[in-house]
Amino acid sequence: MNRNFKTLAEFHEFFSDETTCRKHFETIRFATGDFCPHCGHRKINRFADGRFRCASCKRDFTIKTGTIFGESKLPLRKWFIAIYLLTTSKKGVSSIELSEQVGVTQKTAWFMDMRIRSAMKQGGDKLFGSGIVEVDETYVGGRHVRKDGFRKKMPIMGMTERGGKIRAFSIPHRGTEILLPTISKNVSKKAFIMSDEAHVYRKLPKIGYQWGAVKHGKRHWAHGNINTNSIESFWALFKRGYHGTYHSMSKKHIQRYVDEF
Repeated sequence: MNRNFKTLAEFHEFFSDETTCRKHFETIRFATGDFCPHCGHRKINRFADGRFRCASCKRDFTIKTGTIFGESKLPLRKWFIAIYLLTTSKKGVSSIELSEQVGVTQKTAWFMDMRIRSAMKQGGDKLFGSGIVEVDETYVGGRHVRKDGFRKKMPIMGMTERGGKIRAFSIPHRGTEILLPTISKNVSKKAFIMSDEAHVYRKLPKIGYQWGAVKHGKRHWAHGNINTNSIESFWALFKRGYHGTYHSMSKKHIQRYVDEF
């Protein structure tokens, strides 16, 4: 939104009507200049009813075309309210609650939820840099049955630059062939990696990483500056949302929930 609102009342006061929402989104979308979402041409014609027409391909479009709002007849104001609620709630917002707050059906609210989460997808090719990077995994869903172990649960791998950003991914399992390549794709060799004492992480020095570990199995949570407190705090936040708001997350959509948090 490019604005900071202290209260929901401030938000509603600013985005008081559809025209304000459309103009606000137009300044964001065309921040670097006009363009056609169909062909990329830089010259477009504007119409009084809010439509645009490309001067090159002659195709009409709206401010919603090619965005998460595309092909939706919902007013931008309702989308903005949904985005505000989803991005300011620490524990997330269920589709039932969103439907009540925005004034749409639960099915529509679920559709909006998923579209907004898709826009939160973690991207970028830049590696985590030369500082401290904490790495850990957790499990959600299912039951911890003795004979099955964690096979009914969904594993998630996370990493965070201490004092910086977090990346987290749904993974098929926590084997070496999954964890080490994921680290290599996201963390620079200049970084100092901190983790627990899991056997897979002991291989990090062999592939060029500095590495330190805490022995959670012996109830050691920190050894000097070596700890995984930051990434574990993220897991705590994620699981509060899982248990307190969503209650369950399907394997098909688990990554979208991870991206949201």
